[in-house]
Formats: sequence, structure tokens, C-alpha cells
Amino acid sequence: MAEKKKNEWAEKLAYAPKNGYERLSAEEERAMHAYCEDYKDFLDHGKTERLCVEHCIELASARGFVPYEKGMALKTGDKVYYNNRGKAIMLAVIGEQNLSHGANIGAAHTDAPRLDLKPRPLYEEAEMAYLKTHHYGGIRKYHWVTIPLELHGVVVRGDGSTVAVHIGADEGDPQFIINDLLPHLGREQGKKPLNEAIPSESLNLLVGGRPLAGEDCSDRFKLNVLKLLNEKYGIVEEDLISAELEVVPAGKARDIGFDRSFIASYGHDDRVCAYAELAGIFDAKSPKRTAVCIFADKEEIGSEGVSGMLSQAFDKFMADLCEAQGVALRDCLANSFCLSADVTAAYDPNFADMYDKRNAAFVNYGVGLCKYTGAGGKSGASDASAEVVGRVRKLLNDNGVFWQMAELGKTDAGGGGTVAKFMAQRNIDTLDAGVPVLSMHAPYETVAKLDCYMTYKTMRVIFEQN
Repeated sequence: MAEKKKNEWAEKLAYAPKNGYERLSAEEERAMHAYCEDYKDFLDHGKTERLCVEHCIELASARGFVPYEKGMALKTGDKVYYNNRGKAIMLAVIGEQNLSHGANIGAAHTDAPRLDLKPRPLYEEAEMAYLKTHHYGGIRKYHWVTIPLELHGVVVRGDGSTVAVHIGADEGDPQFIINDLLPHLGREQGKKPLNEAIPSESLNLLVGGRPLAGEDCSDRFKLNVLKLLNEKYGIVEEDLISAELEVVPAGKARDIGFDRSFIASYGHDDRVCAYAELAGIFDAKSPKRTAVCIFADKEEIGSEGVSGMLSQAFDKFMADLCEAQGVALRDCLANSFCLSADVTAAYDPNFADMYDKRNAAFVNYGVGLCKYTGAGGKSGASDASAEVVGRVRKLLNDNGVFWQMAELGKTDAGGGGTVAKFMAQRNIDTLDAGVPVLSMHAPYETVAKLDCYMTYKTMRVIFEQN
């Protein structure tokens, strides 16, 4: 009798998160697998932020979204998007309520850690041609050697025209690689700290080893690469100065595990949340408040620049929508809510010492809600209020969404940031939420399908809330 009473009190008072598979219905599991197949397709089309924007426009246009033009008449249910320089995008579904009631906003980013080509990248050494790179965002440099790599981006030629470059993704394309030192000669390298064993200036892409035929001059191996680029893209070496070319891991998103419960891919951070937003705004039923989906750029380097969340591009888009309804932007933002949809660290038992297990996110427990991010005493965090956390918690519970609270590692172990603080600076109530990720920022990251699906459900109910 006493044991029964004890269990009743535990059930009534204690908080005991459960693995999502203990609660997932067969119908929801089928929906989860279908959703994840669509997500994998999005990943394969979106290896860079530019490609994500292009694919987003393709998907949105098929669902009735049209480009926003200042001054266009908008009514309830209208769907518009604003393309910010091909590198970021915002979508909106006009709600039943006036924008003075605010908007429901999802803010994710589609840039990911990578290698960018330097402005003067091409050189020849030891009768081989290389491209010099400058790493973008927080990478662990040893991850990037001896793996197959692709090249994507744009080149603006001397006449002002732009040409897109995509090499390595299609069947039959050549790919690229960065060499590493063989273990037979790596004794001294092996003594170095992990972050120093591969210097940044050694992350040079091997791109050629054949000389230009029939020529007796210096740099024949470099010139042969330039000849091939000129024949295919009509570019010369100076054109590489006005180029944005990104080196990313080759390969497609794949199921992981005998049970196919995980997905491994490049770019889960943060395309897994970006796609959840996109699918959520597509599927949201008759939003009461205007729903806004953001694919931001530059988050991995501080959200700077005209395509990052520190840009006024978002403010301009929202101000235009408000102006059409005779609403002051400041009133709209003050009454808005933003879910900063960004990933969190999943608890990894292989590195258990880095986590506070009681406050870590676990795979298959659902979307991870993060009250604060930051580092070293919450530095750089927006730190959502109890009221905001309580509001989202109730909303998810009322709609059958599996969720968990999360911190990004032990307090003194490190930390990280999101766009949340930049939305909060605009006087918008903001909470971080996203998919727990294993091997975050590695060329091949891993997520659980159940967590992906629950993040999509989270975004959908956020867009549908009053």
C-alpha cells in the first residue's frame, strides 16, 4: 500500500522525461519517416546557403508563395517571400489578425561551417595545383583532411556577368581532397594538441596534377586548371577575386543504424531547423497571426553582414508588411514571439564528462528547448523569461509535441550562441529550440529522426498559435 502511494506521488509531482518511441503512435511514426525523407532531399539540394535559398523558393512557389513587392496589397492567407541577395530569405503567411497583434516568427540559419576559397586561391607547388582556403565558422580542422569535397558558389566575371559553379555533386564529377601526413612520418605531428596538428594554412585543396600541354612556361599545372575553368565557365584568374566559392563535404544524407533511426549529413546545423520551419509554415492551418519563417545567413560567424540577423533586412521586410496595414513596426515587434530554431548538443556517452547529464538533451526525447545559450556565465545569451518558457511548454504539451529542456554542455566546458539575442534586441520575446545533434560542426553530423519530426511539429504549432 505504501509503495502504491509512493508511485502515485511520483507520478503526480516528479518530472520524468521519456524516450519518444515509448509514446509515438504507429501513425505518427509513418508521418515521421515521410517527413525525414523530404528533409533528406532538402539537405541534398542545399549544400550552401545560396542553394538553400534557391530550393526554398522552388518549394515555396509550388505552394503559392510569390515574391514580395513593396506596396502590394495583402490579405489574410496571402503567401509572400523576400529574397535577400540570394543568401537569406524570409517567408510570410498573412494572418487573420492585424500586425499590431504581432507575428509568430521562426528564425533559423542555413549557413554551416565550411571552407571558403581565399581571394587569390590558385597556386602551384611540386607540380601539383592547389586552392587555398579560409575556414568559415567553428570547425575542427583535423575533420577536413582526406575526405571527399565539393565546390559550390558563384563567380562574377570581368564583364559583370555571374556564373554559378557546382563541381563534385553530380555522378561522374571530379571531387577534391586535402592531404594529410602519413602516420610513418607523423610522430611529431602526433605530439601536437588536437587543434594545432592541422594548421589552417595547410587546408589546401588538391585540384590538379597535369601540366598544360604543348607549353614551355612556368606554372604549367596551375595554367592547366585555369584552362579547364575557362573552357567550362569562361573565367580567368582575376575573376576568382570577385567570387564566393565554398568547399563542402561530398555525399548525400543517409540513414544511420540498422533500424534507420538516425540521419547523417553535412549541414544539420542548422538546416534541420530551417527545414522544420519551412515545412511548418507550409502546413500551418489558417494562422491567426502572421507567420514569418526566416532563413538567415552568417550565424556561424556572428550573424554579421547584410544577409545576417544583425542586418536591417528583416526590419525592412516587417516594416513594409506593417506599413501596408497602418501598423507601427515597434508595436508589431513588441507583441511578436520568436522561436530561435537552432540545434543543441545531444548527450554523447563517449564524451560524458563534457555534459551535465541532468540538463542535457538526449536523442529521441524530442525538440530541445534552451532557456539560454551563451558561455561562461550565460555571456551572449538572451535568457528567455519564465513566462516565455511556460507559454511554449504549455503550447507543446497541449498539442502532443515531445520536448525536453537542454543546455549546451557543462557550464565551464564551453558554450555557443544563436540568433536569439538579436531577435530579443528587437524587443521580441524569444526562446531557443531545436534538434539535438551528435558530432555538431563536423563534416558529417548525426540527428535522430524523431527529434527532427518533433521540431517540425513545434514550428507548426508556433505558427498556428493565437
